[in-house]
Amino acid sequence: MKANPQLIKFLAPYDERIQNLTLQLRNFITDLVPESNELIWDNYNAVALAYSKSEKLKDAFCHIAVYAEHVNFGFNRGAELTKTNVKLNGKGKLIRHITVKDYQSFPKNELQAMIWEAVGISEKLNKALTEKKLQPKSMVMSISDKKIRPHSKSNN
Repeated sequence: MKANPQLIKFLAPYDERIQNLTLQLRNFITDLVPESNELIWDNYNAVALAYSKSEKLKDAFCHIAVYAEHVNFGFNRGAELTKTNVKLNGKGKLIRHITVKDYQSFPKNELQAMIWEAVGISEKLNKALTEKKLQPKSMVMSISDKKIRPHSKSNN
């Protein structure tokens, strides 16, 4: 699935290293689970991407959150994962993540089983996700008017 042109625009204020890392992580997910939709938020404090077999955040199995110095790769129901080959951070009820600073150290092989388990959890919670075949889309869900972005003093 081709990246939404607006995603590239949302990432523009970030350092080239963060932009590239975000797109590498995005490609990792879309290559592994090509039937998923990409839901994009240009939020106040981060650009966020969620991956779902529907057009709803509640069905998302994983996400990417883009910050100035790193990118978080997370699981929307990470607290429920049993195949935790990688230590996940987070103390909330459901969401867990790892902080990624470069793609070379990103634990691709270890995370694949965790991603497939996360997809299974999502499908178990919404049985309709297993029944329909998607034509995957990359779609912008919302754009915040005010943003904190790197190298942009006017947005503070």
